[in-house]
Amino acid sequence: MAPVHRTVQRQLGTFPAFHKVEGRRVVIVGGGDEAAAKIRLLAETSARLVVFATELEEGARRDLEAAGAKLETRALAAADLADAALVFAATGEFEADRAVRDLARSAGVPVNVVDRPELCDFFTPALVNRAPLSIAISTEGAAPVLARHVRARIEAMLSPRLGDLADLAERLRARVAETIVTGEGRRRFWAHFFTGPTAAKVLAGQLEAGETAAVADIEQAAGNGAAVGHVSLVGAGPGAEDLLTLRAQRLLQEADVIVYDKLVPEAIVAMGRRDALRIYVGKAKGAHAASQDEINAILVREARDGRRVVRLKSGDPLIFGRAGEEMAALREAGIPFDIVPGITAAFAAAAENEIPLTLRDVASSLVVATGHDMRGDTLPDWAGLALSGATVAVYMGRSVATKVAGKLIENGLAPSTPVAVIENASRPERRAYAGRLDELAGIADRPELDGPVVIIVGRVVAESALGATPLPLVALAA
Repeated sequence: MAPVHRTVQRQLGTFPAFHKVEGRRVVIVGGGDEAAAKIRLLAETSARLVVFATELEEGARRDLEAAGAKLETRALAAADLADAALVFAATGEFEADRAVRDLARSAGVPVNVVDRPELCDFFTPALVNRAPLSIAISTEGAAPVLARHVRARIEAMLSPRLGDLADLAERLRARVAETIVTGEGRRRFWAHFFTGPTAAKVLAGQLEAGETAAVADIEQAAGNGAAVGHVSLVGAGPGAEDLLTLRAQRLLQEADVIVYDKLVPEAIVAMGRRDALRIYVGKAKGAHAASQDEINAILVREARDGRRVVRLKSGDPLIFGRAGEEMAALREAGIPFDIVPGITAAFAAAAENEIPLTLRDVASSLVVATGHDMRGDTLPDWAGLALSGATVAVYMGRSVATKVAGKLIENGLAPSTPVAVIENASRPERRAYAGRLDELAGIADRPELDGPVVIIVGRVVAESALGATPLPLVALAA
């Protein structure tokens, strides 16, 4: 007979629950750092805090005053626990903590003894506070470092404004129930409320605009109209996944449709919902998957169908990302949208190569430019700025590097001006080069350069680790 394999389910030794403390007394015993930590934690609740300490350290005193807690400069007595909801023993001394534990248990009040799990009736979890929403994380006292790490990850995932969104939902709940008569209609409304324009505005701090959008959606749903979707123009950054902003990551998780460019790595696109529709609209020199007009039409079409759309662009959408054209199309179509900035390639290239883009007494301004304009002309406007000492970051300049160098020198910039050339900024396959302006033309003939390139021109390059490398151009591979 074949062996029977059973899945062993891990069982908890503690049961997670939430104590009701609103308006009730919570007692903290101790006056040192341990007590101060509990004061700060309990200050996030609406409990009435009472601290018992014959001596109070300065940090604990500041936290007590900030929390509006009451101080009793005497030992805890049994009578003090008559109406208490919880007790925290934080004296730092075993015998004193055990005495507090014994008093609490005699009074029938749950007690937590700091750093002494064997004396505890309950454990204090790592807390993520988005009141009225709260998330508690506990490892049953075995690995508090893990709990803190998980808490940090969850803190990063949840907008600090999530409580504002929950408050708005509570205020509108009765109105939704009265106005939208069908259960299916209400379910559709709330799904749209928590993931559509209302949520986007509230989580961005635009509380009044969010409420206005929600009220409009209620009225539209009451008339059996389909809610209009929302478009977010999102900067994906230069390529490294961990340079994506928290807001961008959240929107990717909520998107129904992801419209993305050629330079956005697949690893970032994969951060979106698994069931999201992905539409590739990449552009390369001489080969476009979709024209700009076609991209505009896609965004309008998907949003009109009630979908949440993320238009994912490499770098920052407002820097050579054609966001202006897409915003104009969305405005004309009456589609709500927002913009999520990203780290642009020049900033990532400078950071990883230790180039100070501005530096006192060296460069007080920064010019972000392309190597050519819409007509294909090289160096249309910014040569004079380079001459005045500005740092110049040139995007999409690899194919015109020879012309850029020639025109800058022709306009009076010294041939010895330091330059840096960075390919695939922030990505594992990145390369960096340093040299002089009169050596920049050599870049054009390097066969290994086939990724996106940023050229940085200016004296600040000489102040970096990259600029200290030997000349002529030296590649610094990742």
